[in-house]
Amino acid sequence: MTHLDIALWGALPYIVLVVLVAGSAWRYRYDRFGFTTRSSQIHESRLLRVGGPLFHYALLFVIGGHVTGLLVPEMVTDRLDVSENSYHDVALIMGGSAGVAAVAGLAILLYRRLRVPAVRRATSGTDRAVYPLLAAAMLGGLVATASSLANPYDYRLGVSVWFRSLFDLDPDVAAMAHAPFVYRLHALLGMAMFMLWPFSRLVHALTAPVWYLARPYVVYRSRAVPYRHPAARPGDTRPTGAGRTPR
Repeated sequence: MTHLDIALWGALPYIVLVVLVAGSAWRYRYDRFGFTTRSSQIHESRLLRVGGPLFHYALLFVIGGHVTGLLVPEMVTDRLDVSENSYHDVALIMGGSAGVAAVAGLAILLYRRLRVPAVRRATSGTDRAVYPLLAAAMLGGLVATASSLANPYDYRLGVSVWFRSLFDLDPDVAAMAHAPFVYRLHALLGMAMFMLWPFSRLVHALTAPVWYLARPYVVYRSRAVPYRHPAARPGDTRPTGAGRTPR
């Protein structure tokens, strides 16, 4: 274990966390209305209708797989009577499928951004840095997943142990330093992406309207419903305007 290992796996994750939190707070404070995707749908929608949902829905499964693999210890699946082979088969099939779908969606979005002149002109400098980084991180994840077929490395005994040790403020540097190169590269690309997150359009993920699922129902009432006063003559159903009381 070298000083570089300590810097990369012992100090860098906390620097990334500080930049992510402080940068997001700064962006919200000084650019609150910039928390947006900077949508370019007005310029082109055919490719966007395919690539956008494919990328975002597949990415949800990719994130779910990362959360499960990094935060759920191996002893939990053992208590649930999930064998090691079954766990890795499911992770390989579902994770690989979601990863391929996410990369395909991102490829469509990048092709659209390069192909449509108006969309290309709307691409900012940070976008030009984030998109290649995002693509490299996702491809690195696919390579790491595929490498498990030839190299039976159990990341739950290495990468996951290191990741969970960060929450204890006692990073297990050795666990990550001895991981295969593709896993370390994938982690470094991910940390680089999170450092750029607050300063790019990726920040729109923090504004996802999750609260919308729990909001109360909105009741609509028509303002032109005919009203018939009890003392009115039969057939007199003239509508009553808003704010008026019947005579």
